[in-house]
Amino acid sequence: MKKIFFLLMIVALLPGSDLLAQCSLCTKTAQQLGEGPAKGLNNGILMLAFTPLALGAFLGYRWWRSQRVTGEN
Repeated sequence: MKKIFFLLMIVALLPGSDLLAQCSLCTKTAQQLGEGPAKGLNNGILMLAFTPLALGAFLGYRWWRSQRVTGEN
């Protein structure tokens, strides 16, 4: 079970083309900047998104584990 969970987390965190999608305003700005700065903008967006997503995943895991241990639904 732990191995499956670990593999799913790795697959979910691997950067793919869908993860590099942006809002229309950021896309327009990135097009004007050029390729190098646009990649930096993409990386910045992903770094800013990582913290709240990681926090939510951690809290969800803790909640799921506490519910599993106590047996409550």
